[in-house]
Amino acid sequence: MSGVRENTSPASAFHGVDVPSFDFLSNCIHCGLCLPTCPTYALTLSEKSSPRGRIRLMKSIAEGEIEITPGFIEEMYFCLDCQACETACPAGVKYGALVEASRTQIEEQRLLSWPERLLKGFFLRWVFISNRRIKSVARLLRFYQISGIEAFIRATKVLRLLSPKLERVQPLSPRISRQFSDDTFGDIIPSRGPRKYRVGFITGCLMNVMYADVNDDTIQVLLENNCEVVIPHGQDCCGSLHAHNGLMDTARSLARKMVDSFDSYLFDAIVMNSAGCSAFMKEYGHVLSDDKEYAERAATLAKKVMDLSEFLVSIDFKRPITEVRKRVTHHEACHLVHTQKVSQQPKQVLEAIPGLQLAELNEATWCCGSAGIYNIIRYEDSMKLLERKMENLKSTNAEMVVMGNPGCLAQINYGVQKEKLNIEVVHLATLLRRAYGV
Repeated sequence: MSGVRENTSPASAFHGVDVPSFDFLSNCIHCGLCLPTCPTYALTLSEKSSPRGRIRLMKSIAEGEIEITPGFIEEMYFCLDCQACETACPAGVKYGALVEASRTQIEEQRLLSWPERLLKGFFLRWVFISNRRIKSVARLLRFYQISGIEAFIRATKVLRLLSPKLERVQPLSPRISRQFSDDTFGDIIPSRGPRKYRVGFITGCLMNVMYADVNDDTIQVLLENNCEVVIPHGQDCCGSLHAHNGLMDTARSLARKMVDSFDSYLFDAIVMNSAGCSAFMKEYGHVLSDDKEYAERAATLAKKVMDLSEFLVSIDFKRPITEVRKRVTHHEACHLVHTQKVSQQPKQVLEAIPGLQLAELNEATWCCGSAGIYNIIRYEDSMKLLERKMENLKSTNAEMVVMGNPGCLAQINYGVQKEKLNIEVVHLATLLRRAYGV
């Protein structure tokens, strides 16, 4: 594999995002407080697979000491980008921006293998830039799931002959929703009682076609809290998946489309039920800071974005009256707790549900291994992390585990089925709707 075509600093590759200079980072990489929080370091105990080890590699490339090698690329994509190291870092190093900058550099210089480029090109540059295409692919997948073809292929083990890897990852695919969210709801859904708040809602890409029930649950919770819900139609993906995988130009293009969809409305908040999406949308102001036409509009939109639990706590939400007599534990999604620093709010919502017994989950903030598409492209590493999560989950004796991110829902549900555990896996919005009795 060829080396770097340009000695571009990874920090400069992530245009518009404030990241520390490598001179500053030189003083930080001696600390090591990030090491115990890093899932990949825990798997390997190798310095190069730790945040500070990767920063050393980035710094060496930026200063021209080494070239980009297959080993460097491996480390950048071995990283989960969970950003637990950012929570641990006393100096506030924005490690996530650095690793995403490095991935951008790798993408721009076309240093991935051609099969990887082909797959990314098809899914991220073609399918996931258009809501219409996402829905078309989802309809094909739904036909595959309900027609009996999937059951036949599983029973006959055909996939094992064609692609053992594909056979392993197939169960990770959630069921396609019977109806998609954007085909179900109108542009404006009036509040049940006197309107107190006007909120925007994003149906999402995967949420729209795979978790339409969670979108419905979220909207019902908002209506119970005197919100008028506005759903601007014509939404595409927010760009989160693209940014995390080094496709920053595509991510910016999608961010501009999202700004165009939303900024003609006046909202008290834009409420999200997908931690990865809300984390990225809160960065729109930085992502588009160099764009004269969009910078101010993007920053305004970003300030309105809130996770569902964050919004509910901010408005002193309606307390539910229906008892939920279950022992419940809470998994904290990485891009909610580490990126957005939203941790106490989901617990405050859970504690307000009558009859619920909240059990503490050991290592609740430790990544489950989903990490966007990580569990598909790095299945084996992902499963090692999932096993650790499952062991912690079993120790709670919980009947239900709650979370606020679709990737975590799919991953942990897969783990529960694999372990044959009698634990229900639900989104926070789903549980709260039950507690409201609506």
